[in-house]
Amino acid sequence: MGDEQREILPILEELLQEEDILAVMLCRKGFDGIKPDPGKFKLSDAQVWTALEGAMDDVFSIISKFTQAGLDKIYFELGQYEVMFFILPEDDVALVAVIPALANKGLLEVEMENARREIVKKNLENR
Repeated sequence: MGDEQREILPILEELLQEEDILAVMLCRKGFDGIKPDPGKFKLSDAQVWTALEGAMDDVFSIISKFTQAGLDKIYFELGQYEVMFFILPEDDVALVAVIPALANKGLLEVEMENARREIVKKNLENR
């Protein structure tokens, strides 16, 4: 495990402690990235993860086109789930979480924003 992964993984695992965060990862185009052990995910519907994996390149095409214009979050509903993308500034990387569609997004947005800031800080420290 590399230094970056060793520093980021605890942040992701802390997000998984939130009741309504079913799965989380830090990823880029191609579904490549840092994620906790999938055994820790609370997402029971594997089709959601498969659909997300298949659509990741399309989502990152949108991210790359609109980040210069200020895009920093994307949300989309996938059946009974919602997927939250918190984009890291000046990067093609996003903090991605799967939550229940009826979850209290306000609290989760605060937790995701705090995690994004912590990840950005760690990235700046490692440059």
